[in-house]
Amino acid sequence: MPTPILMPALSPTMEEGKLAKWHVKEGDKVVSGDVIAEIETDKATMEVEAVDEGRIGKLLVPEGAENVPVNKPIAMLLGEGEDASALKDAAPTPPPASAEAPKRETKPVAPSPTPAPPTEEKAMPVPPVTALPPRHDQNGSRIFASPLAKRIAKEKGVDLASVAGSGPRGRIVKADVESAKPGMAPPRAAVPGGAAPTAIGPSIDPRAFYEKDSYEEVPLDSMRRTIARRLAQAMQEIPHFYLTIDCELDELFRVRKHLNETGGIKLSVNDFLIRASALALMKVPNANVSFAGTSLLKHKHADIGIAVALEGGLITPIIRNAETKGLAEISAEAKELAERARNKKLKPQEFEGGSFSISNLGMFGIKNFTAVINPPQAAIIAVGKGEERAVVHNGKIETATVMTVTMSCDHRAIDGALGAQFLEAFKAYVEYPPSMLL
Repeated sequence: MPTPILMPALSPTMEEGKLAKWHVKEGDKVVSGDVIAEIETDKATMEVEAVDEGRIGKLLVPEGAENVPVNKPIAMLLGEGEDASALKDAAPTPPPASAEAPKRETKPVAPSPTPAPPTEEKAMPVPPVTALPPRHDQNGSRIFASPLAKRIAKEKGVDLASVAGSGPRGRIVKADVESAKPGMAPPRAAVPGGAAPTAIGPSIDPRAFYEKDSYEEVPLDSMRRTIARRLAQAMQEIPHFYLTIDCELDELFRVRKHLNETGGIKLSVNDFLIRASALALMKVPNANVSFAGTSLLKHKHADIGIAVALEGGLITPIIRNAETKGLAEISAEAKELAERARNKKLKPQEFEGGSFSISNLGMFGIKNFTAVINPPQAAIIAVGKGEERAVVHNGKIETATVMTVTMSCDHRAIDGALGAQFLEAFKAYVEYPPSMLL
């Protein structure tokens, strides 16, 4: 029976995408690992690789099609010994709209149906191919497997959670299941803190208050729809609270100027903030967490996300293991990630997850603001503009360059005192940058 090739979920939050380009045509032979298509999501353009061996029987979704749902069949793969005739019984998409349906509504009911001509043997009807639901392991993590592998696993009684995938990006393929031993799947654990997707539509339609010719209605693109849904869900589900602290930057400016003049590199203030955040998370490890419903995930490394503004939205590429990297390496990686983010060339693992984020609007003259936490993280800092202010040093009023930082905390994972400890450590690193080298 032909195997459907499904629209892949390239990230845990992806719900639909655009089939930007086909790299195969009907009749082409493919093996596991061959690039068959390019998919555009709200964040990036990704290549899709074949996970099973076979021949492309039919392309079901045309090149350039938008809003294709995840797990919808986009092509049919013929296995060994199968030809195009096998596709007739396994059509995964409904027939196109035609006059057939209306005829049923308007045609008078016949007193008795015309009997079908006799046949030598009546074939058993083949049910339509449907997308198998995604599987999860006991920790609630998504298990990625090809449709054929899922079908074989079900027939053999193999638990996919116990199978190591050898396909692209660890996907479980046919060969993995065939070599696995049958066994009953353990009971699935509910994903902690799981909730139904949040609707993004406002409770009050603003169009009811304005004359139709007084505005231009611009449909949301996929990025803005995702931002609207995820941030609305974050504000509804995460109990935010905010802590604000002022950091003096004069010593940081002096160190930065010296390194830029003598080191042959151009460090930004943000590079120092990334390093300071990473070290502060290592110093206050209880703040480096994610809330998981019935537990807290304490991260072993500081994976720092940097909010990058794009046309029509934003994305947060992540510097992994930032506590192990020096300022020069952080600077080079941040610039490279930001450039690829603007060109939509990031891979999902480069912007999904992370343990902490920084949003800096100081370059736009913003003095202070609050940021929305980016799930599954539990904290984010909002960085304002460094400006000269009057401060008191040893009883004397002096001027200093001061930056206001506001930390948004998930109160389910971080309490006020813990957040204050993090900001205390962060401030110490920012105000005395040489301590970042210790």
